[in-house]
Amino acid sequence: MFLVVILAMVAGFMALQLYRVLGKRTGHEQPLPKPAEDRAPLTVVQRPIEAIAEAREPVGRSVEPKAEAGIRAIIAADSSFDVARFLEGAQSAYRMILEAFWKGDEEQLGWLAEDEVRDAFTQAILARNTAGHVLDNRLVSIEHAIITDASLEGKMARITVRFDADIAAVTRDGESVVIAGSMTDAVETHDIWTFARTLKSKDPNWKLADTDEV
Repeated sequence: MFLVVILAMVAGFMALQLYRVLGKRTGHEQPLPKPAEDRAPLTVVQRPIEAIAEAREPVGRSVEPKAEAGIRAIIAADSSFDVARFLEGAQSAYRMILEAFWKGDEEQLGWLAEDEVRDAFTQAILARNTAGHVLDNRLVSIEHAIITDASLEGKMARITVRFDADIAAVTRDGESVVIAGSMTDAVETHDIWTFARTLKSKDPNWKLADTDEV
């Protein structure tokens, strides 16, 4: 019983930390599973990790015009929402979810993602384990995080973020032999993730509600 209480406290602390950075104002060897239809193959661009310091072209805005009306509606409904803090938290969530998926940590994915996305993660992890594969991936850098869409329907807020990132991805077999990827080259990825939350609900956490790729 004591162990259960400790685990509950740890989970609660992690959830609180995520909430603090997701919208509270101070004011891949495998692509992530998408619950909906199949997607077109991703064009892979590899760059040596040591060259990644040469950042991509700077992005002048954090919210694309298409999302501005939705962001205004969310702020009107929740005056504590802050775009900058949300984007900081979204990047933290991006890292946490990727690392949990790569490690096969279904428990952590359970409180970071909505049910449909969590189930897709679980199926992908099961398929990976069945094949005897182990991921040795590393998120090298997040170059940009930009809000591309936002909406408020009733009390349900949804915010879509495009992440431009560099990931070093390696797949090993059961004998730890590398069967795909490289730890010296990073893959340039472009992910579109949608986070959702019911405003003014007892649950303060934004959760991953959908994933896609450019």
